[in-house]
Amino acid sequence: MADRSRFSELAMEHMPALYTAALRMTRNAADAEDLVQETFLKAYRSFDRFEEGTNLRAWLYRILTNTFINSYRAAKRRPEKADVEDVEDLYLYRRLDDLNADLGRSAEEEVLDNITDDEVKAAIESLPENFRIAVLLADVEGFSYKEIAEITDVPIGTVMSRIHRGRRALQKALTEYAMAGGLVASTETAR
Repeated sequence: MADRSRFSELAMEHMPALYTAALRMTRNAADAEDLVQETFLKAYRSFDRFEEGTNLRAWLYRILTNTFINSYRAAKRRPEKADVEDVEDLYLYRRLDDLNADLGRSAEEEVLDNITDDEVKAAIESLPENFRIAVLLADVEGFSYKEIAEITDVPIGTVMSRIHRGRRALQKALTEYAMAGGLVASTETAR
């Protein structure tokens, strides 16, 4: 059991990272601030139940994620629906490597030099919520599959599936951007 008087000392160092994660989840600065504030309020109120020596960062992310899912998702009348089966089986590295194998530098290096952070952010934001959260927690925040399963309260197999499908959707979006921008030849042109 943790002492509430130590809450600020232990938890406040995680606020910037939690705000960044909240901003990616909500896509709005004011909503992200509200989400972090609510997360810290809930964490403070239940800090006496936190077991010192366990992963405080993961515990805070779990509160943040659950608060987002419960509060902000419930505020929507209809959650966005995405047909996951429409996500094509595209592997950016394989397609680009086949199209540009003779250039000396890898195709990934060529394309990534021309894709800006804005395109990557837009591609991440276009992901369905469950995939976006899983990909952000894994690839941006660096949590393990097990930690993500605990944070999101879903089985580890579901986490792995969401991350895999989320990454595939990102590859598809970035491949389409690269083709539209003339960074790589389209599949029709390459055939």
